[in-house]
This record gives sequence, structure tokens and C-alpha cells, in this order.
Amino acid sequence: MTTNTVSTNKYNQNKKIYPASILCLGLGWFPHTPGGLERYVYELTQQLATSQDSIHLCGIDLPNTQLHENIHFTNLALSNQSIWQRLHSVRSNFKKIDTTHIDAINLHFALYSLPIIDLLPKTIPITFNFHGPWADETHAEGTNKLSVFLKRLLIEKQVYKKCDRFITLSQAFAKILHEKYQIPEDKIHVIPGGVNIDRFQPNFSPTEARKQLGWHQDRPIIFTSRRLVQRVGVDKLLTALSIIKPKIPDIWLAIAGRGNLQLALQNQATELGLDNNIKFLGFLPDEHLPLAYQAADFTVIPSQSFEGFGLAIVESLACGTPVVCTPVGGMPEILTPFSPDLITSSISAEDIAAKLSQILLGEISKPSRESCRQYAVNNFDWNKIAQQVRQRILTVVSC
Repeated sequence: MTTNTVSTNKYNQNKKIYPASILCLGLGWFPHTPGGLERYVYELTQQLATSQDSIHLCGIDLPNTQLHENIHFTNLALSNQSIWQRLHSVRSNFKKIDTTHIDAINLHFALYSLPIIDLLPKTIPITFNFHGPWADETHAEGTNKLSVFLKRLLIEKQVYKKCDRFITLSQAFAKILHEKYQIPEDKIHVIPGGVNIDRFQPNFSPTEARKQLGWHQDRPIIFTSRRLVQRVGVDKLLTALSIIKPKIPDIWLAIAGRGNLQLALQNQATELGLDNNIKFLGFLPDEHLPLAYQAADFTVIPSQSFEGFGLAIVESLACGTPVVCTPVGGMPEILTPFSPDLITSSISAEDIAAKLSQILLGEISKPSRESCRQYAVNNFDWNKIAQQVRQRILTVVSC
């Protein structure tokens, strides 16, 4: 199958947009369930509902109340169930859904798509948003190789072969989808992630943002928001900080996020003599995240693997704050057209330290607050991104 570039007349006749009924399968509901995939589905759903589409969102631990007149939730299972109970519950509860008036199907997670894939209407094209190689990501966080193999073979590949087209957030993940899962290139469409430019904006000066957060006013501050697991590179960032501390002794790093490595990272910071240079913020309330970006001199994303897009990059830029990132996944695709000097030479702690040092010592000029904001607005505004996704999932499929 190949996708036609012309959408159905029902939704685009004479360039007029008609409301559609879209069935979406995600995970949890942001911010109750934090995570990049959850935030993506949350923002996409809100944007589509605002444009008058009717969204039926299925997932795990979804709210019991209707939050928007155009968004209907069906909670398929609970996260505290065993995996087998969850999968059985997903299938049983999905069977109760009336799918006769659905115009589009949009799936976001292979594990919970597997029990329902054969229940979906055969006449409606299935679009899968590939957020990353799930099996390999679990391996990077400690899952054994046999489990990874079975997840890829029995879950991911079984779901993907029944989907008509795919959306990835970067060329890097499009390549993985094609090479590792043998998905034909003509079925893959790259649409970057987006940022809510109304919520993430430079509406406070760095001084005022620091004051509200209780942060230092007289120290260079870098910020990172990460799930504290192995592949995100916070351990490398701590080592990098210890390398540049002799040159810049008052540097201060704020780390937002939780995860199974938090205690180990705190111990590492102490061993490196960084207790006065680092603050582990733990869970940062979502309303404080734009403030944190604005309070920092720049944001750092030191990922070591599997960063399909880099949501924190566009959030920070939308707040007017430059970003340093490693050359991993889709992140360079965001920064290269804007400020390639802010991408480190490699994922090593030494190269991260070199880049941070160059910026803090003024050897590399930082983009202005205004240019960061404008780049994010021009390229990653969720209003525009959601319409690109909408057009793709409603596109006619022809054999």
C-alpha cells in the first residue's frame, strides 16, 4: 500500500476543513502520567479537539471525567494490574466501543495496540505514530536480550505489519523504522513534535524567573529536565560539570526529574565534589517548567541513545533559552538549521564539558532570546504541527 497525497473530499473539499471522528490509542493522560509520549498525545488531542474534531482516546489510567466536549475517554486498563491482566482488560474493554462512525485510527504504543489490532475497522486506514524502538529502549534501561527480542518480534512487528502508514518525529527514527522493522519508506512520514507556544514563552526575565523559583541570582545556571534512567546521560553531565568546575567554580546545575538512578546520581555528585553545584529538583510541577527554562542561561540535553525528537529542546527555545545537546537521534535535526555550534562533538563527558566550557567562557556566542523564540514559533508551533498530523491520518490510502 502507498498513501495518496490527496485527502478525502469529505474533510478537505474546496479547502474547507470538516470535523472528523478520530480513534486514538495512547498510554496515560498528561500531566497525571508524565512522559514524552503522554505529553505528545495530550497536546495533539487538545489541538484536534479545539479544531472541532471528535477524539475518542483510549489508554491506561485515563481520567473518569470528560475534560473537553470533543474528547471522550475510554479507560482500557489500570497500571497496577499485572501485564497479562492489563492486556486482557484492554481487549475486553475495547470490544465495548462503537467504532462504526470512526473516520481515522491513530495508534501510539505497540504493547496496548496488540490486543485490539484485529478488532479495528478493516475499512479505516491505521496510522501508527512511532515514538521509538520500544524494545531496544527497554534494553538500554536494563531489560535482558531475550525479552527485547520477544518484544520486537511478537509485539512491535506484529502490530506494525497491520498498519497502513507511520509518522515519526525525526528522520533518525524514520531510518530506524525502515531498517530495523523493514517498513517501506513510502509508508513513513516525518512530522516533528510541537510545543505549546502560549504556555512556553519568555514572559519573565531570567532575574524574575530565578526569584520565583528561589534560584541563585549571581551564578551561571544550566538546566536539564530528564527522566533519571541510564540512557539520558545525566551521569555524563555530572562528570562534565566536574571537568569544568576548576575553570568555572560557581556553575550551578538544576536537574528536574525522577527515576531509578536518582540515588546513584546523587551519590556520584557527592563523590565528584559537586554538592554545592547541583540541585536535584525531583518532580518539577508542570507549571514551573517554563519558569525553569527562563531562569537558566541555557538548557542541556546530554542523551546517550534513543532520543527520537527532543521535546525539551523546543520547549526551551520557545521560552527564549538556548540548548546544548548531544548528536543523538533527532536532536541535531532541530538544532542544525538554527545553531549547529550548540551540538557537542560526541556523547562523551569530555565533549559535553568542552562545549559547556566554550559557551560559558564566551568562546561560542549564544543565540539571542528573541531568535530562540522565533525559531520555535516558526517551526514547532503545535497549532501547525497538529494540522500536519491531522492531514496525514485522514489521507486516503490506495492500493
